[in-house]
Amino acid sequence: MPPMNKYLTGAAACVAGALLLTPLSPASAIVKGVPDNNEHPYVGQLLFYVPEAQDSRFDDPGGWFNCTGTLVDEDTVVTAGHCTYAVGMEGRKPADPLYGGTDVWFSVEEVPDYSMLKPSSTYAPKRNADRYRDWSAALDKSSTWYETESTFTHPEYVDAQFLLHDLGVLELSEPIDLDDGNPATQDYGTLPEVNYLDKFYSKRAKQRGLFESVGYGLEGSSPKSSFGGDTRRKANRKLLSFKGAYGYRNIAVMFSHNNGGTCFGDSGGPTFDITTSRIAAQNLIVAVTSFGNNYNCNASGSYRLDQPDDIAFLADPAGADYS
Repeated sequence: MPPMNKYLTGAAACVAGALLLTPLSPASAIVKGVPDNNEHPYVGQLLFYVPEAQDSRFDDPGGWFNCTGTLVDEDTVVTAGHCTYAVGMEGRKPADPLYGGTDVWFSVEEVPDYSMLKPSSTYAPKRNADRYRDWSAALDKSSTWYETESTFTHPEYVDAQFLLHDLGVLELSEPIDLDDGNPATQDYGTLPEVNYLDKFYSKRAKQRGLFESVGYGLEGSSPKSSFGGDTRRKANRKLLSFKGAYGYRNIAVMFSHNNGGTCFGDSGGPTFDITTSRIAAQNLIVAVTSFGNNYNCNASGSYRLDQPDDIAFLADPAGADYS
């Protein structure tokens, strides 16, 4: 989840719209949330490489970042657009930053395994290329990290105005089978129908609605410090407003932070409608975590997935018009 100024940097190391990997140690996530306890095994963490990103510890460009995403079938992950934009292709800059990147790995472990990665400090400041080579090779060999075959970002996405079309898709190079053998269980996330969230416009509907956000992001953040991250957690929330930021209506929606909310690293993570048990059983993703209004992680916006252009993109991301 980037701050409103997408290129602002600080203690949370929020660069290129995600959580920059500084320490690689498992901890907690989701502000005021609770452990997921494997309730959402189809929600995972992204680890990705952007060749043009700057990491202040290194002399040459190239940065690694975290986001969150949701499997909607055995090899398709829905996330935020700023988590797929300009992703590298075998360590190189992609010909088009909107699609084609392969330098993304995805893990559905509740606590993803980073033990195979040597600390960045052992490479700084002149061996950034060696870090990419070693990390990508180690991730490829891992049994819990799945490499991406290709990435797709909403064709109208513009990085300088990321919150307007903040939607991306990963196609994995191999399937992740979550089938538990129970035909009554929905094994993956599902997508909403067009204008699904419009039913919550009224004050009464907002009061009755209940939502759940899931992610691997920081548990807390301020301009001078941050803590947590890299463990899947969840938080129940209420829908507050359809006016997400800068007066834009029906693009981003705001959810409450009273009983838990999202923070840096939760970018791309799902918010599910859990208003009733029947709806909750559908794993219905109504929005993905998009941005934060400040570094304190006490106000954030989520990009809604139920607009016509988003539904069309999600139905066929590879066939989108990127011209």
